[in-house]
Amino acid sequence: MNVIRFIAQNHTQVLELTLEHLWLVGVSTAFAMLIGIPLGIVISHRPRFNKPVLAGANIIQTIPSLALFGFLLPVPWLGERADRLAILALTLYALLPIIRNTYTGICGVDPAVVEAGRGMGLTEWQLLFQVELPLAVSVILSGVRVAVVISVGLATIAAAIGAGGLGEFIFRGLAMVDDRVILAGAIPAALLALAADVSVGSLERRLRPR
Repeated sequence: MNVIRFIAQNHTQVLELTLEHLWLVGVSTAFAMLIGIPLGIVISHRPRFNKPVLAGANIIQTIPSLALFGFLLPVPWLGERADRLAILALTLYALLPIIRNTYTGICGVDPAVVEAGRGMGLTEWQLLFQVELPLAVSVILSGVRVAVVISVGLATIAAAIGAGGLGEFIFRGLAMVDDRVILAGAIPAALLALAADVSVGSLERRLRPR
């Protein structure tokens, strides 16, 4: 009850930090999709790029988040704005599930369907946009769902470099040794992750080919 009372008393700041959190996650996920989906398409059609692209995305995932923020801080243009740095870091972390699921989804399309499309005279671009991507879209969205949930969690760490978001309450609560303040950031962040998982999962099931 103390946590609920604290959130109610500071609802304006909670809302403001929640919107900052959503902005960081939304922008970084959009960038990750713009980069990851084309990369997944490329490696599904050009297998020689498969290992280096997936290996690079895997390596990024193994770097601890605070360490990655530290690596990026000295970069002149990024270091000037904490939100830019946070968005880049979150984008890098979100790449692996999107690239991997795009690759898996397109490679999982029945070859007989692709050949039938070629037999009808479709070009490679038409096959991609009219056959492969529509059949792979639910698998791709599954990767996006994982990326969003990862980003919601990692965005709390961005407060350590002054990028805002719900992590500000968590770090402030740790400094004050106050569970109410910690939970005022942790509970909304957990609810955001749950809401993202449910909403994207619902869209994924709706677009699943029958």
